[in-house]
Amino acid sequence: MAMGKRPEGVQERFYISTSELAKSPGHPFYEKLNEILSKSGFDAFVETECEAYYVAGKGRPSVPPGVYFRMLMIGYFEGLDSERGIDWKVRDSLSLRSFLGYGLDQQTPDHSTLSRTRHRLPLELHVDVFTWVLKVLAKEKLLKGKTVAVDATTLEANAAMRSIVRRDTEASYLDYIRQLAEESGIETPALEDLRRFDKKRKKKKTSNDDWKHPHDPDAKILKMKDGRTHLTHKVEHVVDVDTNVLLAVTLPDQIGDTESLCETLVQAEENLEAIATDPEAWANVHDDPLGEVVADKGYHSNDVLVALSEAEIRTDISEPDRGRRKWEGKPEAQAAVYANRRRIRGGRGQALRKRRAERAERSFAHLYETGGMRRTHLRRTGNILKRLLIHGCGYNLGLLMQKLFKVGTPRGWAALKRLRHYPKSLWSCLDDLLKLMWPQRNGFLKLFSVA
Repeated sequence: MAMGKRPEGVQERFYISTSELAKSPGHPFYEKLNEILSKSGFDAFVETECEAYYVAGKGRPSVPPGVYFRMLMIGYFEGLDSERGIDWKVRDSLSLRSFLGYGLDQQTPDHSTLSRTRHRLPLELHVDVFTWVLKVLAKEKLLKGKTVAVDATTLEANAAMRSIVRRDTEASYLDYIRQLAEESGIETPALEDLRRFDKKRKKKKTSNDDWKHPHDPDAKILKMKDGRTHLTHKVEHVVDVDTNVLLAVTLPDQIGDTESLCETLVQAEENLEAIATDPEAWANVHDDPLGEVVADKGYHSNDVLVALSEAEIRTDISEPDRGRRKWEGKPEAQAAVYANRRRIRGGRGQALRKRRAERAERSFAHLYETGGMRRTHLRRTGNILKRLLIHGCGYNLGLLMQKLFKVGTPRGWAALKRLRHYPKSLWSCLDDLLKLMWPQRNGFLKLFSVA
């Protein structure tokens, strides 16, 4: 192609209509998403739910609830980890201004207003918005709820290990090492002496029972897979195996998977009960919700299997190699473990575990890798969970967009637009090739039929 040159000395037009402004490739995605939210009555719902938390005539000008929740969804769709980054992105983007309903002459909400609104609105309200999105997906027959996958991952906390303090004395790590050095006979140790002493001392262990971060006590000390030690938050997902829908997001206090599983399943059950209040949405959910749980071997224990068996929940939990087991005085545990073992060794159990590994990990990749929330910029469990819940709303709405328009993100829409510029004969050749390799295909060209 010919090289274009930047024009110089050209006087800009004094007036240009908004319809003539250049639009980004992702602009149609947000237009379609706004149509879905408006058709479902999103703004009317959140304004009714938030009305009790606003007082007329007091404080700074408020942000409409629909704008607040949309801005947090933008964090997911654009991969923005901080509220300050959301603020800057919204100020510069014409498509995001249109998505929020702001004109070119209007000031968008700044990050401090967004943060203050998040502090004032309770966690229960964010859960209600999450379940409202689940109802929308259920009406579109995107939620079954019978077979669910449970998995957990870690988020890097907004806290540094060098700032931890003792839970009993509030002493810093350096003061604690200085006290140990003085007790061992080192008088007035220098900083280099303390480092040498700490490196050589035996039975060195940093336990969550003894240490905490002064500004984020909810963060837990955890040794990562690469050997490093970080302050982290554990997040757990419940995913519908049949449809990829995220049914629940929790931030449990317990590090162990076997301790947090029941809490997460209870939250998923409460979310499904909220869907049951809408008969139109509940009619599309399976008759036996939460009837089957699939998980990895980290969730396998006698207590978990017995508890789920008593709750009449079928388990397909991978079993670690523990050698020969002794079952004297444990008939219930033996029956539950053997029944679970028979299921996971069958063909259906093996297929379910493969789907669990695929779909649970996919939700982590979307929310925390491309979604930008692997490292948190907030502190305290409540604040982080509010962001994660609306992040989950964006993920679920992306599944609905995927069903209706074949793309679930603005970047996917832009990529689809670029593919359409290729000659149609190329797609015909690819379609013929797929016809030979995959006779049951629905037609490759149908993927590029978005209006």
